[in-house]
Amino acid sequence: MTKYHVKKGDKVLVNSGKFKGEEATIAAVLTKNDRVVLEFAKLSEAKAASIGMRTVKKSQANPNGGRVARSVSVHVSNVNRIAADTKEVK
Repeated sequence: MTKYHVKKGDKVLVNSGKFKGEEATIAAVLTKNDRVVLEFAKLSEAKAASIGMRTVKKSQANPNGGRVARSVSVHVSNVNRIAADTKEVK
C-alpha cells in the first residue's frame, strides 16, 4: 500500500491542471489509480459550469438521460496540503 502526503478531509491547493490555484477538500482517496476526489468550496461560474458533467443514457435509474454532475478527481501529485491554521502550503 502506498503512503500519500494527503488524506480524506484535508484542505488542499490544486497546483496543476484545469483547476490550478483552487482550494478544495479531499472527499476520497483512490489508491488503485493514485487519484484524489475533490470537493470545491468556491469556484468561478465558468469553472463551476464545466465541473464533472457527464452524459448518461436513459435507464430505469435515470429515465430522462442527459447530463449529470459527478465528482472531480485529480492525480495525487497535483495537490498540496494547506496548513489548517494558516494559508501556507506544506
